[in-house]
Formats: sequence, structure tokens, C-alpha cells
Amino acid sequence: MDKSATEAEIKKAYRKKAIEFHPDKNPGDAAAEENFKKAAEAYEVLSDPQKKAQYDRFGHQAFEGGNGGGGFSGGGMNMDDIFSQFGDIFGGGGSFGGFGGGGGQRRVKGSNLRIKVKLTLEEIANGVEKKVKVKRKTQAPGVSYKTCSTCNGQGQVMRVTNTILGRMQSASTCPTCGGSGQIIEKKPANADSQGMILEDETVSIKIPAGVVDGMQLKVSNKGNDAPGNGIPGDLIVAIEEIEHEFLKREGENLHYDLYISFAEAVLGVSKDIDAVNGKVRIKLEEGIQSGKILRLKGKGIPSINSYGNGDLLVHVNVWTPKTLNKDQKKFFESNLEDSNFVPSPEKSEKSFFEKVKDMFS
Repeated sequence: MDKSATEAEIKKAYRKKAIEFHPDKNPGDAAAEENFKKAAEAYEVLSDPQKKAQYDRFGHQAFEGGNGGGGFSGGGMNMDDIFSQFGDIFGGGGSFGGFGGGGGQRRVKGSNLRIKVKLTLEEIANGVEKKVKVKRKTQAPGVSYKTCSTCNGQGQVMRVTNTILGRMQSASTCPTCGGSGQIIEKKPANADSQGMILEDETVSIKIPAGVVDGMQLKVSNKGNDAPGNGIPGDLIVAIEEIEHEFLKREGENLHYDLYISFAEAVLGVSKDIDAVNGKVRIKLEEGIQSGKILRLKGKGIPSINSYGNGDLLVHVNVWTPKTLNKDQKKFFESNLEDSNFVPSPEKSEKSFFEKVKDMFS
């Protein structure tokens, strides 16, 4: 830009570049963001009479390498700096929809609380309502607030600076009220500096079926209160799954290891097995093989996204006795050469590795 440029020309040029490279208009474009920062730093220099004089005399190198300006490097300012210092350029905060924010009274939000809730597999499968006791900050009875005289209830203080470009306006959080726009007028003796006290409250939490270990749920407005007319924070509930004695979970599917005797495998048998909603009776065919997997459709965990239920996979394991009495041993010895006792898997029988592959496909 020409050294003789007027304040209006400088302001116009900066606004043009700022609009061109604004992050809202160039989402995900790192080069545009860098140019946006460089334009802001250049404007910072040219809008400051002392810095502009240095630039007019020494040029760009006056603000490189550590000579005190940082300008034109693109790395000395962040987005918050830019939007807060040049609010009037963008019309009250610099926002094109995603960044910054303009005037109006602010409502401070209270801090969030976090708890952990342990659930059995049965509770996860069916959904449950839990009542938990939490300690949360609430406004003390009898506390009263008044409008902050420093910011007139806006939560921000505006600073106006006279520059070569005219009157520049910037905003920052009010140091008196901390951004709430209100200060304590009357404080009970048992309240803290913000007019808060700690109270136990029983909160009811509706937990949907299908949640997973580590998932976080939000209960709105059950965190700490905010002073004055602020908004309460939220209660963040972290889910912890209690390990089941017999069932192993894999997403929405459940796995159950069923052990049967050699005689039961040969003759066939009916068995009651544990499921998340009680016992389920299954019938095992004669001659069932160890490693057979029976799939019970819809007997697993409901999908958290309402896509139906998973399955219950029953893994059949034939238990081989470790010791035999004399007659039992004699029976098996006499059948060692019998064709019925010689392994002859059918071609349709899948190997162990094929079964594992099917489980994860």
C-alpha cells in the first residue's frame, strides 16, 4: 500500500482482504486462514501511528525477526485477538456465522458436574432410570444481585482508542462481574463470594437401552448454578458397565460359553442358558460337535440408535473328563477302532479359524 494512503483507504483495503480470506468463507483452508491473520497484523501496524511511522521509514523488515512488531508474520495473533480488536471492521464482532459474536447482554453458564454410574448388563439391555445424589452449587436463599455498574449489565467493557483510522472499539470481559453482568447486592453469611452454597440434590437420570462403557450422557441444567440470571451448567454422566458373570458383550451381540458332557453331546440334550432377560431353553441335537456356535436372533443388546437388537451366540464346548473309572476306561478302549469314534468332519463343517473369521465379518 502507498505510504500516503488515508485512514479510509487503509480501512477499506483491510476490510476487503478480511472478507476475502475470512475463515467462515474458506472453511478448512489453512492458507486462507494464514492470509487472514497476516492482513489483521498488517492492519494492526498501519492503524498504530508509531508502528506506521516505523513501517514508512524502514519497510517490512522493521517487523521481522524480533524487532518488536511481530507484524506481517501471520503467527502473532489468534482468531480471538483479531475479532476482539477489530470488531468495528466486521460490524460488532467479526462473525460471518461461525466466529466471534456481537453485542447484547451475556448470560454466563455455570460449571458442569461429572459423575460415574455403574450399570449391569441387564440394566443396559432394558434401559433404566437411576436416582443419584449430587452436590451442586445453587444460589443461596436470600441472595440478591444488581446490575454491574462497570459494564451496565453487558458483561463486557468497551474500550475506545483514537487512531489514525479514527476511533477504534474493542471489547473484553468485565473485570468486576466476570462477564455475568451482575454483582452481589446482598449476600447471606453462609454463601461464597458469588452468592452460592453447596446443596445435595437427588437427580433422576433416564438411561436408554444400549449404552456402552465410557459413553457420556448429559442432563441439562443439573450442574452448578451461575450467579445472577445465568444459566445452570450440565450434569455429565459417564457410563461404566459391570462385567457379567456369564455373558460377554461385543457391541450389540452377546457371547455365552456352554459346557456339556461327552454323553450329552452324543445323545443330545435341552439346556437352560442365561440371557439378559432371563433364562432361554435351547435344544442341542444328537452328535453336536464341540465348537459349534448357535445364534439366537434378537437375544442380544438393543442398538442405541434403534437399529434393533443384537444376537446371543452360544458357544458349545464338549467337556472331556480328566479321570475315568475302570469300566469307563474299558468302554472307550474297546471303541478306539470303532468308526463312530474316529473323527471324520464333514466338508461343510467350518474350521475354528473360519468360525472366528465369520464372527468378525
